[in-house]
Amino acid sequence: MLILFGIQTTEHGGAEEKRELEELLSGVAAGDREALARLYHRTRTAVYGLALSYLKNAQDAQDVTQDTFVRVWESAPQYRPQGSPMGWLLTVTKNLARMKLRQQTRQVELNDEEWDAIPAGDASLSPEDRQVLQTALGKLDGQERQVVLLHAVSGLKHREIAALLELPLATVLSKYHRALKKLRVQLEGDDTL
Repeated sequence: MLILFGIQTTEHGGAEEKRELEELLSGVAAGDREALARLYHRTRTAVYGLALSYLKNAQDAQDVTQDTFVRVWESAPQYRPQGSPMGWLLTVTKNLARMKLRQQTRQVELNDEEWDAIPAGDASLSPEDRQVLQTALGKLDGQERQVVLLHAVSGLKHREIAALLELPLATVLSKYHRALKKLRVQLEGDDTL
């Protein structure tokens, strides 16, 4: 399934990654624009994936992604390396996405053009694969799609998704496995056509 997304997942809990992200945040706190650029390139897919999972609108997700890094630039001096730097960054994203949702008076569904804004990492999806993916993800309900995108696009662990969405881990796992079954049925059905 993840091959279809064309994205490599990474472990966000690794000690090496945590150390590198903390060093980048320290650089940002010191006013180092290069550190901010490296932090952005390192974490933008996860930030965008989380924002998109909340907002279901590519333009709004891109806006929240940019706002997140502006907020990080402004708030980095207040960051204390007690927890996960990625967790802190994604909490900033989650809060900004929720604020955006509260400001909106309408819910917008993701259309075909907006799916094109999903970053594909190093490997890009072919137009045919992207169409199959769009159709398959369209069969999922909102929370199922959110869990799948957070896991596959952002590379978050199920435990991290549960914390971000404020859901029990068992609920996240159940939604993820139910979504995978639906995707399998949809994709296998497309393969037989």
